[in-house]
Amino acid sequence: MRSFILGTDWGADCDDCVAIRVLARMVKAGKINLLGIGINCVKEHAYASMKAFLKFEGIDVPVGIDPRSHETEGWTWTENYQPRLAKLEPELSNDDAESAVRVYRRAIAEAEGKVEIMEIGFLQVLGDFLRSEGDDISPKTGYELCKEKVERIWSMAGRWDIDGGREFNIAWTPLTREAANYIFDNCPVPITLLGWEVGDSVITGANLSHDDYLWQAMADHGYKEGRSSWDPMLVYLAIVGDPQKAGYDTVTGKASLEVDTGKNHFELDPNGMHTYVIKNQPDSYYQNTINEIIA
Repeated sequence: MRSFILGTDWGADCDDCVAIRVLARMVKAGKINLLGIGINCVKEHAYASMKAFLKFEGIDVPVGIDPRSHETEGWTWTENYQPRLAKLEPELSNDDAESAVRVYRRAIAEAEGKVEIMEIGFLQVLGDFLRSEGDDISPKTGYELCKEKVERIWSMAGRWDIDGGREFNIAWTPLTREAANYIFDNCPVPITLLGWEVGDSVITGANLSHDDYLWQAMADHGYKEGRSSWDPMLVYLAIVGDPQKAGYDTVTGKASLEVDTGKNHFELDPNGMHTYVIKNQPDSYYQNTINEIIA
């Protein structure tokens, strides 16, 4: 059975909630293992709200937070669905969470086989993991662990339908721009990218009952009628594991990012380590697939 780690900007948008439900349903169906979650966008109720959401979903996995995620330089946001969820775990706080890098290192070092990483948020945790030194978990560096134990990285990142596109997850803050640039240049394993243009017009979640806490989270974030599906589409693509079977064509080459501007570029190369996906089905195909899973 394939094993995954998830990185999420939990709180920055509500499509992360939809993505985690897709993951949880697949875990409970015995299709995948989920070894841990790293939150790379952290406010006061991040840890407690995530643990409450996972309890609702019927799964329990290690959750770590990124202690550097407050370094946003001008980007401010207010929690919306997290406080309501956190009230269900009032004894928990961010002080109870270990660092997301340690969650990554432990999950990968202790895994019996290969691990795949899904990233549906900012990339600084992945970058910090790659640059991490040996510790009490493993004497190996993060780069060595990645090269030895990680099969592939799946990332909702970039905009690839135009040259010089800018996308939130890798362009919005200096911290994530630097991390994305480092990862594109140094990651030793293949990366599959699902860009902004893929998920923007695919709206999911409108079919949920208003008694569903997932719908409530989406409503708290301002999307009662459904949300663009960047994150659940990435998660489902990763779980299928084959872009063609998931409804995508692919372009292979080398991704790069301008650290100062956040603009991304792609150089075609049939032997490249990076791939971005292009939809080959109508939006309704992806919408119906995800809505069926989450309902």
